[in-house]
Amino acid sequence: MSIRMFSRPRLTRILPLLGSALLLSACGQDMSDLEPYIAEVKARKSRAIEPIPQVKQYEAFTYEARGRRDPFVKLEPERSDSGQVASVGNGIRPDFNRNREPLEEFPLDSLRMVGTIVLKGTTYSLIKAPDSVIHRVVIGDHMGQNYGRIIGINETEVALVEIIPDGFGGWMERPAALALTEN
Repeated sequence: MSIRMFSRPRLTRILPLLGSALLLSACGQDMSDLEPYIAEVKARKSRAIEPIPQVKQYEAFTYEARGRRDPFVKLEPERSDSGQVASVGNGIRPDFNRNREPLEEFPLDSLRMVGTIVLKGTTYSLIKAPDSVIHRVVIGDHMGQNYGRIIGINETEVALVEIIPDGFGGWMERPAALALTEN
């Protein structure tokens, strides 16, 4: 008895035929559940699509200065008849030449008043900074990042006046207070 082996050229012809027959057999599955779904989708009412908005026609504008100042040139300060430069704003501004105090590096809302003490007739307020250091302050000291100056101290709060930009190149004063906390 002899076993006859397929030759290699014959095998290369049979394998692709078997593979394509296998793939085609997978396509013949039952799709009866798909047909009602397709019918339902086709039966749905379609919504109207909004039209594309019309683009407005661009209108060119030509700027003519006609004696107006150049908006890209910095204004020179106005001088009065005596040659003095007119002051901008109301004259309020922080003193940039003074040395900054330790509590001015913290925002005012991060500082906590923890108490008051009176020594030799002077009332001091005890302020706790975010770094947990307690500072002793008196009227006239500064604290907060908006150039706050202490104007009053009592048992329940420290009253301040802050100097903030007014949005027009000048400065304005704003009252603020730091209340006693129980923590």
